[in-house]
Amino acid sequence: MNKISKVYDRLHKQFGRQRWWPTVSKNKKFEVVIGAVLTQNTSWKNVEKAILNLNDAGLIDAEKLAEVNVKKLAGLIRPAGYYNQKAERLKIIARFFLENKNPTRDELLGVKGIGPETADSILLYAYNKPFFVIDAYTRRIMKRIGYCEDSYEGLQKLFEKNLPKSYKIFNEYHALLVELAKIHCRKKPECSGCPVKSMCLNKKD
Repeated sequence: MNKISKVYDRLHKQFGRQRWWPTVSKNKKFEVVIGAVLTQNTSWKNVEKAILNLNDAGLIDAEKLAEVNVKKLAGLIRPAGYYNQKAERLKIIARFFLENKNPTRDELLGVKGIGPETADSILLYAYNKPFFVIDAYTRRIMKRIGYCEDSYEGLQKLFEKNLPKSYKIFNEYHALLVELAKIHCRKKPECSGCPVKSMCLNKKD
């Protein structure tokens, strides 16, 4: 078993199935799109507050989001930070999705405000397509267990090369890495009880 697979097995045994992406609305696919944008440069707890505001306002809908006043939208998503910028980008993205029901990765990357991580989050969690998401948590964990590759594409290829090309596995693995980072592999690590402690180069006894 390769190291990447071993990490997955240990995390799954420790934390169990994660059932990501969490959603609150009936329009789950577009809610994931919104969440992928709002989570840029902020925590998921802040995103949840903003999404609840949008849901209460009936705005988890591409057509309604494209038409809403940008200042009203900014107020609703204020908990997610950078709310003026994100409001403008959400409206751009809403218009894009009204015209593109099944976008490619290249098409997503052509939209203002969507970079590789956001594009792959949308493809993986909204469209069930096997693109492994590389975020700050993943970078931190991989570095601590000995992988020096730091580019987005390089780390993504590392996972895609060593795992079956399955959106279910990519989805679950990424969610498990997020859980590990929240509980143990923080900026200041909490190593006691960590399921991959034996693999870590920075472990604390």
